[in-house]
Amino acid sequence: MRELSPAQRHKARILAERAAADAQPGGATHGSAYEMMLYKLASDRRTLGNIQSVTRKIELKAKLLPEYQDWIDAVLSAGKGGQDDVFTALLVWHIDCGEYARAVEMARYAIGHQLTLPDQFNRDIPTMLLDEFSMAYSHGKLAEDPAQAVEILGRVQQLTEHCDAPDQARAKLFKAAAYAMLAVLDQDGRELLTASQLPQAEAAHQLMERALTLFPGVGVKQVMDRLRTRILKVVPD
Repeated sequence: MRELSPAQRHKARILAERAAADAQPGGATHGSAYEMMLYKLASDRRTLGNIQSVTRKIELKAKLLPEYQDWIDAVLSAGKGGQDDVFTALLVWHIDCGEYARAVEMARYAIGHQLTLPDQFNRDIPTMLLDEFSMAYSHGKLAEDPAQAVEILGRVQQLTEHCDAPDQARAKLFKAAAYAMLAVLDQDGRELLTASQLPQAEAAHQLMERALTLFPGVGVKQVMDRLRTRILKVVPD
């Protein structure tokens, strides 16, 4: 996509805000600006479809995402909750590319307005968030920064707390959040927990208990039992 001049970007932003503001809650988004974004997204998807490597797909998505940010900003600032397949598809792309804070910002809007994913996705947004963020920690970049992971996973947990979703998906998010807390606790390499670490250790244990209750096969039993032993041996700071 060719780079727009400042004047063209301003015009595009105004048109995007108008399209977002005109779409009524629960209704469809319309307008030439939205049609152009749908066309661009379809074109970019075709390009991605010709790439077999998952790594290369993610690299390309990361290069493409800046071209959509004005549209996303317009929806977040002016949107009233109209269904927007561009916005919701890009929510998934942000998680794929490790743009977790931006994804959570978009997720809050999407859940708050009960948006849906485009037809090619077979899940609703709360289930997708539970699945993708737990995967981002267990197999993605989120685990690289445990403190960020605790914050991000906690925000996803809050966003989806009152949403209907499969127990297994929710259990996996609880597991990821608990493991992120443990990673923070274990950053100093010490086996013994101190009194100041006890609240976070207890919170991690409770999350694993909740995960195990929802899905017995979640795979936290040994870690949970070991953590309980560490909690009982807590030492003063």
